[in-house]
Amino acid sequence: MSGHSKWATTKRHKAAVDAKRGKLFSLLGKELTLAARSGGGDPEFNPRLRTVINSAKAVNMPSENVDRAIKKGTGEIAGQGAIEELIYEGYAAGGVGVIVEATTDNKNRTASEIRSTFTKAGGNLAGAGALAYNFQKRGQFLIDPKNANEELLLQIALDAGAEDVVNHGDHFEILCPASEFYSVSRALEDKKIQPESAEVAYIPNSLIAVEDADVARRVLKLINALDELDDVKNVFANFDIDEKIQASA
Repeated sequence: MSGHSKWATTKRHKAAVDAKRGKLFSLLGKELTLAARSGGGDPEFNPRLRTVINSAKAVNMPSENVDRAIKKGTGEIAGQGAIEELIYEGYAAGGVGVIVEATTDNKNRTASEIRSTFTKAGGNLAGAGALAYNFQKRGQFLIDPKNANEELLLQIALDAGAEDVVNHGDHFEILCPASEFYSVSRALEDKKIQPESAEVAYIPNSLIAVEDADVARRVLKLINALDELDDVKNVFANFDIDEKIQASA
């Protein structure tokens, strides 16, 4: 998505957190388990885990939920099954490319749900790597101007390994190599700057302008339907749709 669209989407998601709290806690729980499984249960020595813990705190996830998810990852308590991270690629109406990140304990269920969602919205799944040419995996942080000024962000982010700080007017966007995501995240944390969104995202190299209102609504219908699936963590797409159409969708 374009930076501005991503910001608008993020703001809408934050406003809808209460309505989706059950899914949010479930996704964060799986992220905590995966992070602890791959790097141990001590956040001081596991930057991925520390970042997810901060996200959990930001949405007031109960501490007992956090602790239980971490212990599942370290093997201190039994989990409900092996959790996998999966990537799906496909196309929406108008040839818009879509990348879906999912975390699941049932790969067959998740694949079936995602395939069905694409089909119902007039899209189709593609093979692994089909969209790699049009996206770059990069760290992305979106920050409200009320939380920091541009000069401070430039100093913090660039010193921590970021590539760019973009002023979009209503928000700042920090971009960095995926390998530097946790370094930048820790630098912002040390300065008490809480991003509105912090993730390793698939950033499109170019955008597809969708000017037909019907096609745009079909694209947004697919994106929203995918986002509603319990196992879906993130949805990335390379569309450029007028904000008036987005607001009415």
